Amino acid sequence: MSSTNDTPATSLRTLGEWLSHCERLHPVTIDMGLERVGQVWQRTGITLGTPLGREDKGLDVPVVFTVAGTNGKGSTCAMLEGILMASGFRTGVYGSPHLLHFEERCRIMGEPVKAEALVPHFERIEAARGDTPLTYFEFTTLAIMSLLASSGLDAVILEVGLGGRLDAVNVVDTDCAVITSIDLDHMDYLGPDRESIGREKAGIMRAGRPAVVSDPQAPQSVVDHAQQLGADLWLFGRDHNYAGDRQQWSWGGRAKRFNGMAYPALRGANQLLNASGVLAALEAMRQRLPVSAQAVRTGLATVELPGRFQIIPGQPTLILDVAHNPHAAATLAVNLDQMGFYPRTHAVCGAMADKDATGMIAKLRPLVDAWYCCDLPTPRAASAAQLQQAIEAEISAHPAATAPKATVSTHADPMAALKAALAAADPTDRIVVFGSFYTVGGVMHDGLPKLNAPHMPAA
Repeated sequence: MSSTNDTPATSLRTLGEWLSHCERLHPVTIDMGLERVGQVWQRTGITLGTPLGREDKGLDVPVVFTVAGTNGKGSTCAMLEGILMASGFRTGVYGSPHLLHFEERCRIMGEPVKAEALVPHFERIEAARGDTPLTYFEFTTLAIMSLLASSGLDAVILEVGLGGRLDAVNVVDTDCAVITSIDLDHMDYLGPDRESIGREKAGIMRAGRPAVVSDPQAPQSVVDHAQQLGADLWLFGRDHNYAGDRQQWSWGGRAKRFNGMAYPALRGANQLLNASGVLAALEAMRQRLPVSAQAVRTGLATVELPGRFQIIPGQPTLILDVAHNPHAAATLAVNLDQMGFYPRTHAVCGAMADKDATGMIAKLRPLVDAWYCCDLPTPRAASAAQLQQAIEAEISAHPAATAPKATVSTHADPMAALKAALAAADPTDRIVVFGSFYTVGGVMHDGLPKLNAPHMPAA
């Protein structure tokens, strides 16, 4: 088998070469459906997770959690990972996209895999592929799942890339499905409303197996699909719930309770919803993966996930958040509003052209004093000029709900935008970087920025 530029696949040696090869195999970036990817996966002969109907056969396979949702997937995966690792289980995670390096998409025991460890699994998928065209996402997903299956793990956590029913990870029969928040995103592929989108995400459920929903207002389509399928549905507010005050929080499931817990290390009001779903999933799988109260406390207290309302102290304060749809932007706005007083808020914004930029801008418009729009290094991105037009239109349409004298500027890339924001900011201000993984990744390229306002003495 050779790639379309006549470079034989047998000559590919590095991860970079394989990724370039994967980019050329299919004429489109997204081609929804499981027929092609399922055929290739079946040809590999790999077993990952417990096959349906063989739950009591004592198979030596890892427990698989599959996590779908509009927002909160990455945080949910990270909390599952942290608690399971604190319990002594060997744990692997697959997630996408990455911030800086492709290897971030696969973690084993909390660490990104080495590039050279992935290469044999790209070779394995290429050998099984034959003439079947796979998209970049499908090929790389299968390669990473091959690596996870061969790593001697107790638990594997798979994050859905898009939707659920037709996503490549759904070729694996999950032992426990987790569905986080459901809102409007990827509507060209998933449908025009929450009911349609919920139906697609419910496709990761399996008959007779736990299906945990963290969304406090689950679409009826999710409930109906679980009932029709015969999945064991865990609904927030019915089968799991939480309560909290300023100092601590507690959680209750069907048979377990955890009281007096410290808040998760991941910041944001939405993280308790994610944590509630995580604890429900762990209760549902307690026979195969028992976790102690101490492991829960340790896992939640030490969990890390870059770019999810990540606050970096400095002068000014820097907040990194990969929020890239209106629902996530609304959560970001709530979290920013709860941070306390800052004289001015500067926003570095870059986004994909297929996202609802106007919807995102509307959620943050009352909080932002200065906008710094940036181009991103992908043809999918909206230009800085397009974002500027959208922001100025929103400001003109809603002057009473906009920060007074708000300004808008354009910049060549996220780091240039951040530097412009820093030059204009006072040391007591804050700068928020949001809109895309590319935007946050662009300011993290050389490590986490530590800001010192230009008129302040260096630390």
